[in-house]
Order: sequence, then C-alpha cells, then structure tokens
Amino acid sequence: MEFRAAAPADLPRIWQMYRRIVADMDRKGIGIWNEYYPFAYFEEDIQKGELFLLLEGEQLCGAFVLTGQADGQSAVEWADPAAKALYLDRLGIDPGCSGRGIGGQALVFAMDLARQKGAAWLRLFVVDRNRPARGLYQKTGFFQVPGVFEEDGGGCILHEYGYEIRL
Repeated sequence: MEFRAAAPADLPRIWQMYRRIVADMDRKGIGIWNEYYPFAYFEEDIQKGELFLLLEGEQLCGAFVLTGQADGQSAVEWADPAAKALYLDRLGIDPGCSGRGIGGQALVFAMDLARQKGAAWLRLFVVDRNRPARGLYQKTGFFQVPGVFEEDGGGCILHEYGYEIRL
C-alpha cells in the first residue's frame, strides 16, 4: 500500500471514488454525505497539503484529510485539550477495496504522520449512525470522549462523537 499527498491531477479519481462511497453509504442507510460534502473541500484540502491518498498500484483505495483544526473541537471533552492535536477528517475507503484492512492501514499512516508533525493526539469526529467507522476507530485504539457535537447537516442535525488516540 502506498500513501502519498494528493495532487490536483488526482481530483477526478478522488471525486469518482467518493461518489462510490456516498452511494454505498446511502445503500447501507448511513446517508451522511451527499453531492456537496465532502466534494466541495477537496481542492482546498490539496492546496493546503492536507489530503492524503491510499493507493494499491494504480488503484485509489482511500483518502483522508489530516488538519490542525475541526469544527466542533470545543464541543467535546478531550483528555488534554491544551496538547497539540491533529484531526482526521473525510476518511473514505472505496467500497471495492473494503474488507481488506485498508481503513486500519489508513489510521496507522495518519497516526505516524501526526507524530511526525509533532502532535500528541490524533482526534476525529464521527456521526453517531456511522457504526462501521465507529467500530474501526475503537478497534484501532481510539476512545470516545464525553460530549456531542451537533452540526447542521443540510436540513437535519448530525450528532457527532469525538474520538482520540494518544500518539
């Protein structure tokens, strides 16, 4: 598995993969992403150097953002809120690559990268009804912190739990 920063030329493949992810989430009743989110952010994520790809040969299997801030970061009770933390966002694994441990590999890469950038914690938010993602995070050693971030999800309120892992 190769991990690397995304480049502008990768955008068409990124959009195609996330369309498959959104369709798969809709089929599974998760339905938290749509034609606007997360697509509207990928160009900026690339410009900031925050979007990373997981490739198996030429096949794009997944992607995620590693950033210094997140909406809702003050809505939950982090173990050490003053410590340097990075936030994992928009983690997506192509449905055609699921079931092969790629999500776990992505998390290990994100933790290593966060450590290299001097973070003491890797944190994230996950919508309450995204049980597969919550299970993956817990299996990888993340723990849920107290509190809930309530975000307007375009006509409905999304309840997001904070998870973190000490690096």
